[in-house]
Amino acid sequence: MDYSCLKFATRALRVGQDPEGRFKPVIPPIFQSTTFAWEDLDHIPGVDYTRCQNPNRLILEQVIATLENGKHCTLFSSGMAAIAACFSLLQQGDHLLMAGDIYGGTFRLGEQWLPRSGVSVSEFCAHNPLTIADEVRPSTRMIIFETPTNPNLRVSDIAAVVTEAKRHGLIVVFDNTFASPALQNPLDLGVDIVLHSTTKYISGHSDVIGGATITNDSELGTWLFEYNKAFGATPSPFDCWLSLRGVKTLACRMDQHSRNAQAVAEYLQGHPKVKSVHYPGLPSHPDHETAKKQMRGFGGMVAVDFDSVETARQVAESTRVFLLAESLGGVESLVAYPPLMSHATMSEEQRLSKGIPPSMLRLSVGIEDPVDLIEDLRRALG
Repeated sequence: MDYSCLKFATRALRVGQDPEGRFKPVIPPIFQSTTFAWEDLDHIPGVDYTRCQNPNRLILEQVIATLENGKHCTLFSSGMAAIAACFSLLQQGDHLLMAGDIYGGTFRLGEQWLPRSGVSVSEFCAHNPLTIADEVRPSTRMIIFETPTNPNLRVSDIAAVVTEAKRHGLIVVFDNTFASPALQNPLDLGVDIVLHSTTKYISGHSDVIGGATITNDSELGTWLFEYNKAFGATPSPFDCWLSLRGVKTLACRMDQHSRNAQAVAEYLQGHPKVKSVHYPGLPSHPDHETAKKQMRGFGGMVAVDFDSVETARQVAESTRVFLLAESLGGVESLVAYPPLMSHATMSEEQRLSKGIPPSMLRLSVGIEDPVDLIEDLRRALG
């Protein structure tokens, strides 16, 4: 069947999932096998050893690739493994430009580990692409950024960043975890490699760890696949099966996440104990127009700066529907404290310089009834 004419939500359910075999299962079974038999020595099978490839992984790669409008997808055992695979394209003496407003784990990898391999790292402002020229060196080979950002929910103009990066011949890597392919497709805007922590919205149920890279460049796609095969950061068949189950509902989940987050952000924006609310769906957000231009929805993440650290702590420890926990993107609502969770690697000075005060909480707004979510926050705020 030709799936190219199908819409996003339909492709999530149908690509690579036609019933096959003796019993024609509607849901692909779990291929819980480490090894697969060869017919003979003259024909190497496409799937022979699960560290290299597995039917469950192969199906999920096909689905994620088509949802991101990409040709080549490689799955990893975590989002950080996917980021590390992208950084494997860098060699000793190369220079990486990393957005200043970025996930703490990416920051840690760039600050603490890449220099050990002889790769230098410096920051650039993704919200002002024209400044890229000021930061580029003769040795600069790659640029990495994300939008909406973690945790500040800033939105940069993806196409503008790509245009400036390509003027200098850079590989453009983009983390699309916060938006998911349901809300934006950076490959369509010229990005070379899109990556995801599939742990988050793609899987959507807080029960599996995973990562993915997607590209339309055959050479880059081959590199990422071979790197993963060599280093063995591959997901299990069951992990892939769980993520495939989750991605089937990505479109409808992201719609509910976005509607709930909008309601929560609008409520908090008017509360006297709230200094500021960071959510691109609010007209007051500095990047609202950019988000409208390149996104199909504003997502489920909200950052809130309260009037004091004490208020932030009170909310974090008092909510009952919002659970105090790390991670994001599941069907359940979570409240996180970046200084001790996503951005704990940074010093307080570094966090403050990046607009992450100790009075900030990050909300991953789930798919519960928004009335209950708002009432939970109202009660916690006193």
